Amino acid sequence: MAEPTERHAIRLRDLAFAWPGRTGFSLGVAEFSVAAGERVFLLGESGSGKSTLLSLICGIAEPQKGAVEVDGADLMRMGGPARDRFRANRIGVIFQMFNLLPYASALENILLPLAFAPERRRTVEDPRAEALRLTGALGLDAGLVAHARASELSIGQQQRIAAARALIGGPRLVIADEPTSALDAAAQGAFLELLMGQVAAAGATLVMVSHDARLADRFDRVLDIAEIAATGRAGP
Repeated sequence: MAEPTERHAIRLRDLAFAWPGRTGFSLGVAEFSVAAGERVFLLGESGSGKSTLLSLICGIAEPQKGAVEVDGADLMRMGGPARDRFRANRIGVIFQMFNLLPYASALENILLPLAFAPERRRTVEDPRAEALRLTGALGLDAGLVAHARASELSIGQQQRIAAARALIGGPRLVIADEPTSALDAAAQGAFLELLMGQVAAAGATLVMVSHDARLADRFDRVLDIAEIAATGRAGP
């Protein structure tokens, strides 16, 4: 008997995806699951399909066939707008390039998800105070967060703002796409320690992808993407 989906934060089955074009990139996943509360590290080189896999988990990309279940919900049974709402409410994403609004303040960037995610908004009694609590835990000064534009921040500060934006409102799943690639080794370690602490405090599940194997010992489970996904070129 199959295990109930409620025990999984993520479950992919019989997945096949290809970007458009005769020689476009393709990816297949027979079975992949992540338990609720687990911290999983996916290792792979550039071009191995890591970011594509995360796009499928988040419902940004839609496979040609297969099941994508996140937090007990089958994303493939949803239309595009419903998947967007689900992602906003249940998933916090730390993008590799941070994707901050450059002329908005750091605080405004952190609070932005709450405008699109009523489920996350309802968990936060005082959004400003929660944003400052998160950034304080991530080592940022409250005055800087409240008043500095994102474009005025260092790379390390932008990274922490992106993490706080992903964590605010307690999403059930946090996805991190190469979040330490712009940092040196010392800053990487400090950032991951802070991120792990906040994820644990929220009881969230964390999936992080990276090409840097030195980061792997901080996670519950480490997988090379080649263990779960077959990649190639679509078309003849």
